[in-house]
Amino acid sequence: MSKKHAVGVVYSTNPDFQYQYDDTPEPETLPFSQQKLRVRLERNHRGGKTVTIVSGFVGSDADLQDLGRLLKTRCGVGGSAKDGEILVQGDHVERIRTILKEMGAK
Repeated sequence: MSKKHAVGVVYSTNPDFQYQYDDTPEPETLPFSQQKLRVRLERNHRGGKTVTIVSGFVGSDADLQDLGRLLKTRCGVGGSAKDGEILVQGDHVERIRTILKEMGAK
């Protein structure tokens, strides 16, 4: 186990101490036809920059990262994927909607 996910105690001098780890399983990724993704445009709290946000993804973090990488590549821009949301820099709402519909998402 990684010490990065240890819960509670940072260090103990007790040689018999057992660290507790946060072992929450990742959610299983739903098939793409069952995903209900929402695409919206946001300008608030971003220094005047426009960001397209895709939310509602249900699945593992690795699958979220893969989908985010695909959308950023197809749009030719930067962004990030974390906390169940994909942020794509710029106004790409229509392009992302068509990409997601081609992949079979609702």
